[in-house]
Amino acid sequence: MAPARDRRTGFSRRRQYSAFLGYVLAVAGTLVGIVLLVVSSFNPPAFAALRMTAASVVAPVASVLDSATRAVASVPAAIGTWIDVHGENAALKAEVVRDRALLTRARILAYDNRRLRALLAVRDRSPAPVITARLVASSATSGRRFALLNAGRLQDVRPGMPVRGPLGLVGRVLESGPIAARVLLITDPESLVPVRRTRDGLPAIAAGRGDGRVDIRSVNATNVRFRPGELFVTTGTGGIYPPGIPVAVIPATGIDNVVAIPVAAPDAVDFALVEQPFMPMPPPRRAVAPPPNAAPLPASSPAP
Repeated sequence: MAPARDRRTGFSRRRQYSAFLGYVLAVAGTLVGIVLLVVSSFNPPAFAALRMTAASVVAPVASVLDSATRAVASVPAAIGTWIDVHGENAALKAEVVRDRALLTRARILAYDNRRLRALLAVRDRSPAPVITARLVASSATSGRRFALLNAGRLQDVRPGMPVRGPLGLVGRVLESGPIAARVLLITDPESLVPVRRTRDGLPAIAAGRGDGRVDIRSVNATNVRFRPGELFVTTGTGGIYPPGIPVAVIPATGIDNVVAIPVAAPDAVDFALVEQPFMPMPPPRRAVAPPPNAAPLPASSPAP
């Protein structure tokens, strides 16, 4: 049989004082409870005053504890809200990027719409093309870029006439023979074509590189940014190429000077359209001969 536990405090003063204080508090609590029970039974108003006094003492403590509890309980909710807000912020940023791209595309379409309406008016006033001929050959190995056109002076093809394909500009006639002409392609290093950006009308120069592409160089502007997909067309400056003919498209982002791809690749063009220069040079003035029956002017009399 297990021995009973010794409930005596022993010789420790601390244990004796603790046990005594516990008994005192128990007896005091019992007496206070009895007094409160008697007061609440025989004098309810006095008990109500005591209750409100105790509540006034306990209320601030309870308020502080409640605030602390709410603060601790709100931490998980705040973390969850932050995660949700972060995700919504990322989604809104992505939506802004998509909307910005759509807005830019809408602006480009609006500008192209105005430009095409203007081009329709120009087309209505432009003269008829000279001839439609076939590009029968083009140089691919040398540093120069030429193409051979199977039409010449007998078909009214003259040097300086622009040559365009179904999609865009090909070049201009450099030399013409009786039934053939040599075309300087826009990819030749000696070719310089004034162009402008369809998005905002930015002026630039399309210079041939000799490798099948062209350099787009900004004019009278610095730190000009080029974006993929931007289209450059002729401006009409110089009087050779009519305005509005597509020339090149930007394939990648660049600043001030960027490599572009011609819209009309000469290797893929079978037929080309030869047109009159946009602003042809005026014919030379001829000296006017005097009529045959005109009387000679009288000679001046000698001085005395």
